[in-house]
Amino acid sequence: MFDEMFLGVDEAARDVTLLLREKKLRAAFAESCTGGMLAAALTSVPGSSLVFEAGMVAYADWVKKKYVGVTGGILAAYGAVSFETACAMADGIRREVGSDIGVGVTGIAGPGGGSAEKPVGTVYIAAAFAGGTVAKRFVMSYGDRRLNRVETVRQALVLLRDYLRRS
Repeated sequence: MFDEMFLGVDEAARDVTLLLREKKLRAAFAESCTGGMLAAALTSVPGSSLVFEAGMVAYADWVKKKYVGVTGGILAAYGAVSFETACAMADGIRREVGSDIGVGVTGIAGPGGGSAEKPVGTVYIAAAFAGGTVAKRFVMSYGDRRLNRVETVRQALVLLRDYLRRS
């Protein structure tokens, strides 16, 4: 299963790189639960240097606040794992870097840290563009931290790919 997931990540990363190149757009990522895996997936594609500007692993809340513009109010009201935080991370990294697109990823990879409201595997992914933001919630049910993280990367790339195909 793990190898199949990575093939999906590789394919989506190639697609995103090609679409960004075709549209002459540049992207930046702010990641929490994936710990830089999203940036690693995209930069494994030849030619990604033409479309990828920066990646920030904003794991701690203070880093989310200081470097990617998530306000203390958002964190207090909604928590680090929320639509609001993912959207703020996406928009914040886009603004800070000056890229066309920002992607924010936050979640609970596991095995601990979940709750009834936000179980282990809960992930929020957002992509911010000049015209707005798209975001999705996922609940990964793999029961394995590594698989949850890989699937989160795949879903982030698919979200970005699908948006780029429609725009």
